Amino acid sequence: MVELTLFEEKVLRALTDLEAFDEPSMKTADHIMKKINLAKGIIGNSLVGLVNKGLIKRIVREKASGYYVIRR
Repeated sequence: MVELTLFEEKVLRALTDLEAFDEPSMKTADHIMKKINLAKGIIGNSLVGLVNKGLIKRIVREKASGYYVIRR
């Protein structure tokens, strides 16, 4: 099991609760921020950590990147 920070756990749980499991259902940092009420900077750092750990995927788009869970 991959070691997660407290904030990474919260962000991963939020993506799971928001049912972001594939590209059509991916969510932005703003969606996550509204769900768990954490600062956008903390969410951004947690998303980078989760991507680096291979738990979520980031899709770069014109306006805002989208994220979804790839390993549960």
